[in-house]
Amino acid sequence: MEPITINRKESRLRVAPEWADVCFTCGTCAGGCPVTGVDGMDPRKAVRMAALGLDQELIDSRFPWVCTLCGRCEYACPQGVEILKMMRRARGLRARDKVPGPIHKGVVMDLQRGNNLGIPKTDFLFLLADLSKEVEEEGLPGFYAPVDKKGANIFVTINSKEPFGEPDDMKFWWRIFYAAKEDWTTASEKWEGVNWGLFSGDDESMKTLVGRIVDHMERLECKTLLLPE
Repeated sequence: MEPITINRKESRLRVAPEWADVCFTCGTCAGGCPVTGVDGMDPRKAVRMAALGLDQELIDSRFPWVCTLCGRCEYACPQGVEILKMMRRARGLRARDKVPGPIHKGVVMDLQRGNNLGIPKTDFLFLLADLSKEVEEEGLPGFYAPVDKKGANIFVTINSKEPFGEPDDMKFWWRIFYAAKEDWTTASEKWEGVNWGLFSGDDESMKTLVGRIVDHMERLECKTLLLPE
């Protein structure tokens, strides 16, 4: 009698096809996950869905977006299953118009206008000048926020929520730089430091946005990068 061969359904989510064989379903990953139980899901169930070819069910679920990508599940796994890659891939396979919340819209805005919230260049530069004046009046004589300064040591990216809604947060960094006599700068355009392509699983956009920062570093000949995140 010839042996029976079972052909597993190929999965778009498995980074390594041997997952179905190596995963013990021991639940160690689920035990360390801060969102275990949300919508009745946990990392162990997600891995089994990928191993069994239930891709679309996982992609369409809320769990990949509830997941914080903290990595505790993968760190705890005794078999080294690449759970983080699986979860990011599930996010990336979601249709872009079905990505929850403002994440994909922020990516599009960043690609088009240089930051996640679409703050115009003129408004951004006006805010930097206005805040610089405030900092100077608060006891830092001669302070100003340098923009596009070539040869500065540190290139500083900015989280767009700060100029949009929490501008005083930028002052904390500025006071440190002033006290340390640090040579720093930021950019007048494409200064966003939060890459939502990473969070949404959009690797092509993520690469483009990272490339912008690299271009700034090379153009301004800066040696050190500061990401606010």
